[in-house]
Amino acid sequence: MSATGIRLHAPAPGWSLQADVVVVGSGVAGLTTALRCSAAGLKTVVVTKASLDDGSTRWAQGGVAAALGEGDTPEQHLDDTLVAGVGLCDEEAVRILVTEGPDAVRRLIETGAHFDTGPEGDIELAREGGHHRRRIAHAGGDATGAEISRALVEAVRARGIPTVENALVLDLLTDAEGRTAGVSLHVMGEGQHDGVGAVHAPAVVLATGGMGQVFSATTNPSVSTGDGVALALRAGAEVSDLEFVQFHPTVLFLGADAEGQQPLVSEAVRGEGAHLVDADGVRFMLGRHELAELAPRDVVAKGITRRMQELGAEHMYLDARHFGAEMWENRFPTILAACRAHGIDPVTEPVPVAPAAHYASGGVRTDPRGRTTVPGLYACGEVACTGVHGANRLASNSLLEGLVYAERIAADIVEQHAEKALPALYAAVPVPVPAPAPAHPDTPAHPLLPPEARFAIQRVMTEGAGVLRSADSLSEAAARLARIHAEAAGALADDGKTAEPGVDTWETTNLLCVARVLVAAAQRREETRGCHWREDRPDRDDEAWRRHIVVRLNADRTLAAHTTETADFPPTASPQEK
Repeated sequence: MSATGIRLHAPAPGWSLQADVVVVGSGVAGLTTALRCSAAGLKTVVVTKASLDDGSTRWAQGGVAAALGEGDTPEQHLDDTLVAGVGLCDEEAVRILVTEGPDAVRRLIETGAHFDTGPEGDIELAREGGHHRRRIAHAGGDATGAEISRALVEAVRARGIPTVENALVLDLLTDAEGRTAGVSLHVMGEGQHDGVGAVHAPAVVLATGGMGQVFSATTNPSVSTGDGVALALRAGAEVSDLEFVQFHPTVLFLGADAEGQQPLVSEAVRGEGAHLVDADGVRFMLGRHELAELAPRDVVAKGITRRMQELGAEHMYLDARHFGAEMWENRFPTILAACRAHGIDPVTEPVPVAPAAHYASGGVRTDPRGRTTVPGLYACGEVACTGVHGANRLASNSLLEGLVYAERIAADIVEQHAEKALPALYAAVPVPVPAPAPAHPDTPAHPLLPPEARFAIQRVMTEGAGVLRSADSLSEAAARLARIHAEAAGALADDGKTAEPGVDTWETTNLLCVARVLVAAAQRREETRGCHWREDRPDRDDEAWRRHIVVRLNADRTLAAHTTETADFPPTASPQEK
């Protein structure tokens, strides 16, 4: 796969580091990869957009799904995952997840993570939507992500793995043959490294998380602006299944005009017996699915949205008053505190909830070892599309996917180094680097968007490509996004000017990139499947659409989309590259 030649406008790198592998992101996927690579003796550098413990992982409330309980098996976990994925999961990828998952969780415990245990010392397991068994290991009641993040950050610091914090990754660096050679990045703030620099490495692992900030309301932190997907597209990589954005059914409703990150009310609350009700107290999920409130997330999100439409309401309610104060305080202390901070007491009143953007089931296309279509570039966690999630992620499979596939990526990188397929580049002293080679003269410059365009993009996506979609809404969204893009490109063409390079403009430009791909894929998929809900195409069509939509970026910044012939992913590398 050839690179596009497109890069973000940025100053030339003024400093550099050398490494064997650079991991971009500090969630469960990134830090697990870094720890495994470092333990194998590879010089590993972690680059993260905020602080080490400030990614999406620490916001995960529910837990880690794995067949750890008596009577549970990987095969049962596989069955639940395949059902949730609505015919688009890669069965091999899921089998890897569920069979390697239990041991991966045990290794996480060995690393220092503490999960909640019962009186006998066994891991306490909960149940969530789409699971037919209790298989969710949790920590601190509803603070699983925070505990996993704590353990992994401490382990990374204990090993002395070099880290570059507060750094926005910009673009992939490649050698003359198009193989990965590192990343350019911008460090926000003063310190040993500041401004634009580079980390040179023959292996780059994208673990940058999601892109929830492309919508007005999301559970994702502010750093989730799709940077990894946008970087991969500019580098020539393929992305797949980006139309499948999971909207979490139960997000604390803060008002119709609320924007940015919203407090999540974990699926585990329903797993422990909370009911979804309307303003009259009617449990409207009964009869809509055999599991009622514990149906897969896309089913519950649709159920809530339909009931809101029927009643002309802005939200529904989650009623768990029957839990009592003690259970709320011990099992869900984080959620209880968030609700009370917004003037709602779940102990005495139902909690207003509505769906909000939560998780990207698609992303940068990888093989079972985490390799993308660009040699030397790997992807793991939410930024990746491994085939595990299909059209809808099963609850609490995300942390497990990060663990399992991070270990597989590390194993592949170590093997590549042992076979001398990836040369060791580590040098102890940072050296200056020259400006990157200019793009091909026929390649148009990539205009940067002004920061205020971010809010316009979010409104377009929420209105046209949210929970409810149609040909008309998607067409309108595509046209509005094209206008935003054209205005920036026109300004560049007319007077050679673009928005000033900086974190806000780079993030906004990345958001537009992923928004365009998401809408293009959603327009192409003319059916309803999983978390892609087309009002004008309400039925699932396996004959025509049990297959994947793959998108890449052309050198002229247009999008090239194609549909696979079957539900199987094509290989990421040609035979001669393997």
